[in-house]
Amino acid sequence: MDFFSIASGSSGNCICVGDDSTHVMIDAGISGKRIEAGMNQYDYTTADMAGLLVTHEHSDHVAGLGVISRKYHIPIYATAGTIRAIRSMKSLGAIDDALFHVIKADEDFSIGSLNIHPFKISHDAADPVAYRIENTKSKVAVCTDLGYYDGYIVENLTNLDAMLLEANHDIHMLEVGAYPYPLKQRILGKYGHLSNEASGQLLSQVLHDNIKHIFLGHLSHENNYPDLAYETVRLEVTMDKATPYSGSDFDITVASRSEVSERIVI
Repeated sequence: MDFFSIASGSSGNCICVGDDSTHVMIDAGISGKRIEAGMNQYDYTTADMAGLLVTHEHSDHVAGLGVISRKYHIPIYATAGTIRAIRSMKSLGAIDDALFHVIKADEDFSIGSLNIHPFKISHDAADPVAYRIENTKSKVAVCTDLGYYDGYIVENLTNLDAMLLEANHDIHMLEVGAYPYPLKQRILGKYGHLSNEASGQLLSQVLHDNIKHIFLGHLSHENNYPDLAYETVRLEVTMDKATPYSGSDFDITVASRSEVSERIVI
């Protein structure tokens, strides 16, 4: 299986996962032109995607959905609440109803050779989910846009070969920054985003000897820096006395909002 980020951040998200026979895209929050250019870097095209998995309806996850759907007619998989929200977004233009496939959290479905497990996340959207994707050999997950984590999230991120995990903001930068108070409270709240510290704490609970790679993703442009996210997450892992690991034991990189990541092959 291979796994790479075309864009990950508060301004737009698009991830590609697949194997020799089937590839899917997770979110289309950037322009169709950028998505195609990102695919081309690893000799794929948007037309190669067997499905488009939508996490939720916020613009940084669906901004390119209308153009992609009209040009390539890729099946779109999302929860019923997310589909209703997407249909109400005039900015996306017309999307053929026949392209939508309703999914439910905790109910697996298959696209080609890939088995896909959607799981609930806490975020201020209609009916958001994250995704765990596997074939007969490998397991990966994309988990962003969650205000908090619990045992359910930990369970869904256990025994993975690779993942993209949110490290959205540095708490101090957010608290002293220019955002209005209600927005700060939203980001810090139960339905907001995972901080660098919380990301590291979550990661320390799901690490194991055989995990190959961790992407840190969905970084805030205003309230985080890639190096800060990287170092904070690693420090949280190292400081956790309940885990035998150090943050330096694992291959961790930060997925960029503007550049395509390395491709992880597992």
